[in-house]
Amino acid sequence: MKKMKKMLGLGKKRREPPEPLPLGHAWAGSRLGLAGGLYKVRSKELPRLHRAAAEGDLVEVRHLLRRHHDPDERDKSDRTPLHFACANGCIDVVTFLVSNQCQLDLYDSDTRTPLMKAVQCQQDLCAIYLLEQGADPDLVDAYSNTALHFAAFNSSISIAKHLLEYNANVEAQNKDGNTPLIVAVTENNREMVEFLLKQGASVHATDNSGRTPLLIATSNKKRDLTNILLFHGSDVSHKDESGWSARDYALLSDDPILLQYIADYSRQRDKEEKSLDEPNILSILSRSGKMKNAAITLGAPATNREVIDDHSSGDSVRYDWHFF
Repeated sequence: MKKMKKMLGLGKKRREPPEPLPLGHAWAGSRLGLAGGLYKVRSKELPRLHRAAAEGDLVEVRHLLRRHHDPDERDKSDRTPLHFACANGCIDVVTFLVSNQCQLDLYDSDTRTPLMKAVQCQQDLCAIYLLEQGADPDLVDAYSNTALHFAAFNSSISIAKHLLEYNANVEAQNKDGNTPLIVAVTENNREMVEFLLKQGASVHATDNSGRTPLLIATSNKKRDLTNILLFHGSDVSHKDESGWSARDYALLSDDPILLQYIADYSRQRDKEEKSLDEPNILSILSRSGKMKNAAITLGAPATNREVIDDHSSGDSVRYDWHFF
């Protein structure tokens, strides 16, 4: 690796790049509790109400509730009947439990709500119904994942759309600092990436290692995602905590097309920034005869200028010029 870096002319002070997690790798989701979703439990080990809810046995659920069973009864893992009904997509049972005033946002032992289980298991109808009934889309599990993280992981665009309609936080970060967009990029879910970007997800978000979506896409050699993120204005100059930029990762990838994307975009941005930074002096001078009280001399400050502190750029000063 060091020899390769030397050959590529990369700086000596730069640390080794973080190992890219293979896109779509099962371990990626498992580590943050995003993969899977179905409860693995023997039916006979469940209380009667939980078993009936999991099996979608509405007749039995009604019978047990008439016998004064608690609709929010917990099993040994703190799961309610609603958790099981949502995980298995038993919408009839879900609507009946809700109509009997069960609580919507109770946590199981993994700190998952019924809404999270519905999204994790891609049970669209159950998820949408819970949102309509007031379930909170921004509660977090033990890994700080929200329901939108699960939707991004599974590329469940229909669910993600409804979550955002109910004001889910598109910039929520889990314990690794991953936003839903970063999760979608990591999982190579192109349609979800495009959807989240159109919904205003920040292309500049960073995880706990300082990696943006662009850095993750480039380090994993994903041309299409790299192109999409560049189109949406990714910062090619940004470096992660190890000091690696998108261009560095593109060089290491040994992918000429990927590197061409980065190079072309960088040149275009430099060209645009240069054109914006250069004052049109000739245009100003050509109009100077028509301006009243305009004392403009090259190399000297113009009159009637306002100095405004631009706190977004540290100690720099921005000048707004006005001619009368």
